[in-house]
Amino acid sequence: MVSQFASRYCLEQFAKETFTISTFDSAEVALEAFQKRIMENEALPELIFLDLGLDEMDGWGFLEALQKLLRHHSIPEIYILSAFGKAEDRELAQNHPLVLGYIDKPLTRNRLEKIFETREA
Repeated sequence: MVSQFASRYCLEQFAKETFTISTFDSAEVALEAFQKRIMENEALPELIFLDLGLDEMDGWGFLEALQKLLRHHSIPEIYILSAFGKAEDRELAQNHPLVLGYIDKPLTRNRLEKIFETREA
């Protein structure tokens, strides 16, 4: 929970109200929010920072479920956030078709600047 707070704080400081930030305590709640947005024809997020260490459904399960849910919609840009830096997770992230990058926590302003620079290019 502390790392979620720290990541959110970093994003809020970087964003300066440029974009909306949503956080979810579980993959299931996040998927429900996506489903609701789809049903209500609301815009989907453009970018996801995904923590792999989720309860019940891990980050990899979330990606699989998200891909099925959004099969007829644009998939947001996805970056993995992890405090553990496991080599296996890095390799999975590097080879996963939905994942654009793997970020070691804590999330930093410098890292966010690099991500947003590549999005604008």
